[in-house]
Amino acid sequence: MRTCIYVCVTGHIDDCTCDVETIDAFNNYKLFPRLNELLESDYFRYYKVNLKKPCPFWNDNSHCGIRDCAVKPCPTDEVPDGIRSASYKYSEEAHNRAEECEEANRLGAVDESLSKETQRAMLQWTRHDDSSDSFCEADDIHSPDAEYVDLLLNPERYTGYKGPDAWKIWNSIYEENCFKPQNVKRPLAPGRGDDGGHMFYKWLKGVCIEKRAFYKLISGLHASINIHLSARYLLQDTWSEKKWGPNVTEFQQRFDEVLTRGEGPRRLKNLYFLYLIELRALSKVLPFFERPGFQLYTGNKSRDAEIKNLLLEILHLAKSFPLHFDENSFFAGNKKEAAKLKEEFRLHFKNITRIMDCVGCFKCRLWGKLQTQGLGTVLKILFSENLIGKIPESGPSYGFQLTRQEIVALFNAFGRVSTSVRELENFRNILRNMQ
Repeated sequence: MRTCIYVCVTGHIDDCTCDVETIDAFNNYKLFPRLNELLESDYFRYYKVNLKKPCPFWNDNSHCGIRDCAVKPCPTDEVPDGIRSASYKYSEEAHNRAEECEEANRLGAVDESLSKETQRAMLQWTRHDDSSDSFCEADDIHSPDAEYVDLLLNPERYTGYKGPDAWKIWNSIYEENCFKPQNVKRPLAPGRGDDGGHMFYKWLKGVCIEKRAFYKLISGLHASINIHLSARYLLQDTWSEKKWGPNVTEFQQRFDEVLTRGEGPRRLKNLYFLYLIELRALSKVLPFFERPGFQLYTGNKSRDAEIKNLLLEILHLAKSFPLHFDENSFFAGNKKEAAKLKEEFRLHFKNITRIMDCVGCFKCRLWGKLQTQGLGTVLKILFSENLIGKIPESGPSYGFQLTRQEIVALFNAFGRVSTSVRELENFRNILRNMQ
């Protein structure tokens, strides 16, 4: 039996068959160490992003002036050749034809010197990039403003970005994109009244599972980000050194049951819900990565093979999880109504990915864009089950595709959630020792 100290999250997770304790044991001792090793590899540490896109929703060009908000892009020569020249194709054959493919795609033509199979693959890449099934407003990686960033050198942590600007971002996400009526106030939101969130949770319980899941995913992502900021807080800043580490006070202000009037544990339960959704996607996408022709291409053949083996080990481990979320309840029933709801779901989430370009702190913007693209890729996987089921054991996957950007975002986003679950264990231990 787990002892509840200050911050208590235990037991069953709503809309799932799983519980917190099962996830803690699986993540902290099995999956997290392997995933961490994967994300330190060259293929997964370099992410191409455009941090200069203007906010599409309001005229606000203010940017955070705090030095810890800054992002250091990679000099071109530090990015492995295989990643730079084949920035979003994912096999050696695609790499070898990268320049020809890119030129053909731009001109809307197919180079007849390529094999019929490669021509078909190129057409599929084009169709994929223009797909209406995308849950994300992805950056144009060919834009001159898009730069590679080393995620290991630009870690997600506390930057000092807070106050009205940060609140405006989250308020826009929750109030305008989470299917919530304007007259239903979020718990702890300004002007919520004194009902302790009763009206909000009554509304949430009464909506369809898809809309309830949407809110819980966003709340879980928000909780995960807040855990990162609390776990890697600037504790000391002097001319000689900076010291980063866990800030228990910051953590308690965000998640303590008493200080948050019961909201903290609910937020953490939503984190675990997000974990289950992303874990489920990894278990479903295994056939795409298992194909012999798929490579995590950086140009280092032996290392690339090692990383693919590690990736497959992680995906098989994800598949072995005993209490997966059942996504078959999503968009069931009347086909016409289900299709309409799915489209609303997709457009609401896509809008959230666009809001990331309004974040004033560049480091927060980087990790916000990456994590929302990762979650968007999760949703794409879960709603592409029929296409994934038709992937051939060898040869190109014509029906279902993932770009390198999506792959990097998918695993790094899950790495952030996995880290949050692990950091919760650290905070529990710290609080226990403080008694």
